[in-house]
Amino acid sequence: MVKTDILIIGAGPVGMFTVFEAGLLKLRCHLIDALPQPGGQCTEIYPKKPIYDIPAYPEVLAGDLIKNLEEQIKPFEPGYTLGERADTIEKQEDGSFIVTTNKGTKHQAPVVMIAGGLGSFEPRKPPIPNISEYEDKGVEYIIRDPEIYRDKKVVIAGGGDSALDWSIFLADVASEVHLVHRRNEFRGALDSVEKVIELSKTGKINLITEAEVKEIHGENNVQAVVIKHKTEGDIYTETDHFIPLFGLSPKLGPIADWGLEIEKNAIVVNNALDYSTNIPGIFAIGDVNTYPGKLKLILCGFHEATIAVQYAYNIINPDKKFVMKYTTVGGVEGFDGSKKEAKKAAVVKV
Repeated sequence: MVKTDILIIGAGPVGMFTVFEAGLLKLRCHLIDALPQPGGQCTEIYPKKPIYDIPAYPEVLAGDLIKNLEEQIKPFEPGYTLGERADTIEKQEDGSFIVTTNKGTKHQAPVVMIAGGLGSFEPRKPPIPNISEYEDKGVEYIIRDPEIYRDKKVVIAGGGDSALDWSIFLADVASEVHLVHRRNEFRGALDSVEKVIELSKTGKINLITEAEVKEIHGENNVQAVVIKHKTEGDIYTETDHFIPLFGLSPKLGPIADWGLEIEKNAIVVNNALDYSTNIPGIFAIGDVNTYPGKLKLILCGFHEATIAVQYAYNIINPDKKFVMKYTTVGGVEGFDGSKKEAKKAAVVKV
């Protein structure tokens, strides 16, 4: 039996940052994740994807963000159960929870933080009859290593942040980048849309709107696609890779059977207070939760984790009063006694 103060379901960036915030309060954490390594989607799906909305980082690769988080939480010695899925949860007489994985590993904690991101997921595939024949033969739904597109011809389909961001990134990697979207309007960040338009004006991206990829051709691998344009008809385009980026279809998995209040495949939480669920002692943070005005951003998940941990402290230590101290004043002390001292500001006498 693994025993800890806070059991975190999901070892993505939000789950990892929870370890840091809990560590500041001298609370120990253990993380469970079905993936074989920490980092969630940032590691498994898009480690080389640039992220632009992390404070103090104008741009950081998803994989590098995870490496930095690992370094940040290292002093707090988190435990990990990786490659196992949290399957069942049982509330004990003392108020604690026992979570058992699909491989039978049991974990006990007074507080459970669900930071499972989007849960388990499958890519949304375009309705092209023979697309499955070309999977891993030039058709990719996820970009893990952008170097495989070096000096290659690439067709990307989609109108969201992922399609826009990867088109921008691959414009300096691939020999040709075609971005196909069925509308003139995009769903992504305005800044990314403006960058794509600017790159299309300079010839770095061939932007084709009001169009859809309808056919894939090639003997053993992708060699061309047929793009059906609203006014120009069929456009035969030679390419080495076709990358449809229409997002992922998320599923909560076994967590959906835990008795939590669910709304549109997300866990309802009290965002006015502490991001708690309808079951006392269970919190949900990050993309897995929902509330009025919810934004599915890593940045927002970090905030939610910070607030939730403060309230978790009261559950774990009902007889203690926690007094928050800024890390700029108190520094960061790990469980091994090591401490990063806060630097004192110089006093200048005049």
